[in-house]
Amino acid sequence: MRKIARNFYSLFVMMLIVFNWSCSGNSSDSSGSEQEMVTEAAPEEERASPLKNISGEIGDKSIAVQYGSPGIKDRLIWGDLVPYGEVWRTGANEATFISLEEDVLVEGEPLKAGKYSLFTIPRENEPWTVIFNSEWDLEHGHFQYKEENDVLRVTVNPEWVDNDQEWLSIAIVPEGLEVKWEKLVLPISIE
Repeated sequence: MRKIARNFYSLFVMMLIVFNWSCSGNSSDSSGSEQEMVTEAAPEEERASPLKNISGEIGDKSIAVQYGSPGIKDRLIWGDLVPYGEVWRTGANEATFISLEEDVLVEGEPLKAGKYSLFTIPRENEPWTVIFNSEWDLEHGHFQYKEENDVLRVTVNPEWVDNDQEWLSIAIVPEGLEVKWEKLVLPISIE
């Protein structure tokens, strides 16, 4: 039994020596580049769904939007990756949010100045629901969504075009917001 314990101890000590030597950078390549690659943090622009910040004016009202921009990446989007009839964060990663400097009308309905997360409920061959929710700083998007925090829900007719748009985009246009992804164009009237 002592012989087994002694052999185990010797093996353990040798493993520690090898581990320590390999972590100390004593290799034939003294540039250290391999170690730098492991410890270097990935810059923000290397996210799978890049974080986008846009700002502009609709009429004389300042608006800003932050969203994660996913790509199609050879996936079936509507009805699959983004299921019909379920709340979607209208982007990727953290919740998409909109910041309004002044009160506005969204699809003719009043919305007070402030910050809101932006969700949608896609529907096949029907108008979509666009949701403005008071919980705007949601780290995990729709997984933290709570319907009781909805401030405004409106319906919007999606438009379908022939050409694919690989990356989701949200643009501030004179008429309001325009969400584009794959063959979808979702115009949201804001005045």
